[in-house]
Amino acid sequence: MSQAFSFSDSILSWYHLYGRKSLPWQETQTSYVVWVSEIMLQQTQVSTVIPYFERFMTRFPTVLHLANTPLDEVLHFWTGLGYYARARNLHKSAQIIVKEFEGVFPTSFSDIIALPGIGRSTAGAILSLSLSQHFPILDGNVKRTLTRFFAISGWPGIKNVENQLWELAEKNTPKNEVKEYNQAMMDIGAMVCTPRNPKCTLCPLKDHCQANALEKQHDFPEKKPKKTLPEKTACLLVLQYKNTIFLEQRPLSGLWGGLWCLPETQEKDLLAFIKEKERVLSFSSDTALEYLGAFRHTFSHFHLDIVPVRLMLNIQPDTQKNKTFLESNKALWYNLNQPPEIGLSSPIKKILLQLTCDLETHTQANNLLGVL
Repeated sequence: MSQAFSFSDSILSWYHLYGRKSLPWQETQTSYVVWVSEIMLQQTQVSTVIPYFERFMTRFPTVLHLANTPLDEVLHFWTGLGYYARARNLHKSAQIIVKEFEGVFPTSFSDIIALPGIGRSTAGAILSLSLSQHFPILDGNVKRTLTRFFAISGWPGIKNVENQLWELAEKNTPKNEVKEYNQAMMDIGAMVCTPRNPKCTLCPLKDHCQANALEKQHDFPEKKPKKTLPEKTACLLVLQYKNTIFLEQRPLSGLWGGLWCLPETQEKDLLAFIKEKERVLSFSSDTALEYLGAFRHTFSHFHLDIVPVRLMLNIQPDTQKNKTFLESNKALWYNLNQPPEIGLSSPIKKILLQLTCDLETHTQANNLLGVL
């Protein structure tokens, strides 16, 4: 078995030759930049994160910019990236940093880990990558590499297995070049010690890796015990007047917290639900309900079957009568031709894009008839 020094030395030697050094968040590795990138990279691939990160940093170049921007706009820049609690925690943390640290990102582990949405590994990544402080990290890539190298049994999500991996991470993180080493460990997991078809012949640890010696690379780490995901159904009401769609803002906590969504109900309650909306919004319609294409959206803990149902309105809703309701930051009429910059969940964005395409097709058809 290789010693700790030879483990880290092998990792560092590989990194200097092959590691990633030109990712967008590596250009200027301030604590703020590393923090945003690390939060975005949680459960999300680098290739997916890059365009989101670049747009986000252009709009919010500093903690102050992020803290002083309404959450709705922050969520807009997060739309499509998923796991929206990350964006809400970023915004909340930025406001804490401005209030308690005068807008300067904290430099102590205890202060950083106390911020919403930051755990031990993220705090270690921020301090090691931006300030070269000696802290280990244990993201998914590092867990996989250590689990295979030391042939650690058990699913890493189990606390005693995770504790064992933390001990190994601490033991093998060198005092010097900690920034390079932690980046290297992430790179090894992403580029070489991959979940499927690991490139063991290219790995600097291959001669000492227990999983490689046993030819059981795919047995480590052990998979999470499978559970049958529960299934739920949601009926989403599409209230449409010409090119506008009625949206409601969800509560900050819970599913799609703070995002703008179509009114939601159960299909069995749909008619009563529509009657209540008629009363509140003062609209009328003499058209039949139109069932749009249903589809499934899968979360980490359940499947959601989404059934969009459209009701075309024949008169414009009385926004003056309902001015208080519509200006309470709880509801708005979404213009398909001039979409506002608001936070949308992926399923809602998908529905609105389809409605936009339908509207454009209908407009083109009318224009063609006018020419004929």
